[in-house]
Order: sequence, then structure tokens, then C-alpha cells
Amino acid sequence: MKILVLNAGSSSQKSCLYQITQNTLPQHPPDPIWEAMIDWTASTELGLLKVKANGVKQEIKLDANHRQQGISKMLESLIQGETQVLKQFSEIDVVGHRVVHGGSSYSEATQITPEVKETIRQLIPLAPTHNPAHLEGIEVIEKVLGDTPQVAVFDTAFHSKMPKYAAVYPIPYQWYEQGIRRYGFHGTSHKYCAQKAAKLLSKPLESLQLITCHLGNGVSLSAIRDGISVDTTMGFTPLEGLMMGTRSGSIDPAIAIYLMRNHQMNADQVDRMLNKESGIKGITGKSGDMRYVTEAMEQGDSQAKLAFEMFIHHLKTAMGAMLGNLTKLDAIIFSAGIGEHSAIVREAACAGFESLGIHLDPNKNNQSPMNTDIATADSPVRVLVIHTEEDWAIATECWHLLQSKVK
Repeated sequence: MKILVLNAGSSSQKSCLYQITQNTLPQHPPDPIWEAMIDWTASTELGLLKVKANGVKQEIKLDANHRQQGISKMLESLIQGETQVLKQFSEIDVVGHRVVHGGSSYSEATQITPEVKETIRQLIPLAPTHNPAHLEGIEVIEKVLGDTPQVAVFDTAFHSKMPKYAAVYPIPYQWYEQGIRRYGFHGTSHKYCAQKAAKLLSKPLESLQLITCHLGNGVSLSAIRDGISVDTTMGFTPLEGLMMGTRSGSIDPAIAIYLMRNHQMNADQVDRMLNKESGIKGITGKSGDMRYVTEAMEQGDSQAKLAFEMFIHHLKTAMGAMLGNLTKLDAIIFSAGIGEHSAIVREAACAGFESLGIHLDPNKNNQSPMNTDIATADSPVRVLVIHTEEDWAIATECWHLLQSKVK
């Protein structure tokens, strides 16, 4: 079976092709036979396509004003040139799409129909930088691959079973009835990490209680009990929760009202400030990248130091909040760019939680661990670093969906 995965961001389009030759899923995620990445922000006018296959790496410039044509160009590299891995598009069995917002309509991977597309379209106001990109990819696949089945894997799906008391906001209940509720995001990553943790610990997922920390440019935590997300830090949109690369996370909502009333900022300006100009970038004034922060700290940059301390403060506060939703804690998991690669963040996040049974082994933590337990041997709570494999998680959802239809 050949599974094409499209993972669209607001300014990127990441894609890969998996080939599964056996009748069961492999125990470990295989390497894709083809990978491609479009960066639409390479310049104001150009996008940059990078393709890797057959040991060959290619770079192709694209017109940033015609994104669907760029995605088609990316797909053409599957069947022609040095990166060709298929004779024809009909060899692709299914296409899986990461979709950020599925609202309350979808609690699992779903084959894309006109109705599903319309739901994704209607939810654009809740994910204005992501859902349009997902639709863009879906529509290009329809044009290029025709009737090949397409599957939407929703970031919100894993959190759809959160208890109502965690999902409802303390505002007039009528707004919940109209869809204003906590949805949660990064669900594909949180679910994958929880499943991987169960394998690493050699225990059934249903027996474990976990805190998963997806720490990238976007940041969210999830409390997972009996295999179900019972709480998470993001909410109605991916803006709620922790301090992030360029997003503020949760702040006093009256700040937005104050800025609009007293500084004549309109809704679009406030939205841009909170999503694009805040978080780590807002404090450093230069970059939202944690790598910049740690390097600048070493050079004595006081604002970088403040940004780091704030990031850790919000992270530890959220860890405590997640813990309140569990009756025990078997493991805490760090994943995504910062979680997987920043030893100093993992160390600072765990510091002070020793009384709760979290004991980090400094040597293991500093050895670039991956899919590894970095707790001390006698730590009651395990500390895992897991490489999140969102693309493979999407591919496996597609595989399971097709297998269920065969049966």
C-alpha cells in the first residue's frame, strides 16, 4: 500500500510517501520513500520546494502567488525526474491530510466527502491560517489524483472525549451550544506520543496516566488517563494556553479590550499581535526560536533570559494543572522541536518536581536522547523523550480506515 501524506501549515506544505509492503503495520515507523517541503515564505514573491528521494535532493523555486500550481509541481516530482518513485499517480492508494480544526463534528479520522470539506471550510474562522491551507491541498489532490480516497486526520479529534467540565468555558452556556468550547490541538502528536510511551514502558496504554508536552513553535500539554485526553492547554483556538514561539498563550482577556478601547487597535491588529508578535518573540524583540534564546542567554542578553524564565514558568504551571486531572503519574513526555532537542528546557521543567517523584538523570538528559527514558533508575515517574511522528501517525490512521472498509 502506498500512502501519501500532506501536512499543511500556514506557511508550509510538508509531504511524504510511505510504502507498506506487508499486511500489517511495521513495528517501527519506516522512512518515507519520497519527501517534499514547500516553504512559502522563502521570499515575498517566491516559494521554495525541496524534494528528497532516491538519494537525490532537489530545490525548485515556485511562484508564491499561485500556491495550488506549486503543490501540483511538488506532486509531479513523484512521477518524473530524478526523484521519481512512481510510474503513475494511480499507484497511490490513499492520501492523508492533517487538518487542524474539525470542530465537534469529528472524533476520528474521516474519509473526505463534500460534506467534510464544507465543515473544514466553515471552521476557517477558528483556524484562519491553517484550514484554508488544508482545503488547498485537498482540492489539488482532487484535480491531480481524481477519485483517490482522501482522509482527514483532525488535530482536535484526540481531545473530543474530554469531560464536559473541561470543555465548557465559564461564559453564558448558550455560547457552548453554538460551538464556542475548548477543542484542543496537536492531538495527532499527543496520541502518537502516548502510544509510543506505552510501547517504551511495555505497559498497556489504558493502564497509564501521562502528561504529554508538545513543545515546538506551538506549545500544548495534555493529561492522558486510560488512553483518553482528559484535559489540554489549547482551547477554542491554538492561541490559548502556554507561552509559545510567537503566540502569547493565555492572558487576561481584558488586555485585548483595553488595547481596542484605549489604543485604537482593531480586531485584526490585536489578532496579529497575539498570534505573530508575542510569546518568546515578543519578549526578546528579535526571535521566537528557543535556540536563539539559549544562545543569547549565554551572551548575557537579559531579555532572552527573561523569555526563558517565563517559558519555563508557564510550562511548569501547566504541568501542575495537568497533574490535577490525574490520580497518579506514570510518565511525563517531551516531544516536538524544543521538547526533543533542548536539554536545558527539560532540566528546568522537571526541577522542583522531585517531591512528586520526577527525578531526571542529567547525563541521560544531555546525551541527545530520542525515544528514551531519561529518568534516574529509582525515579517513580518516568521521563521520556519521544520523537513525534505526525506524518506516520496520519499514515497509520489512513491504513486502519482502509482496512476497516475492506473488512
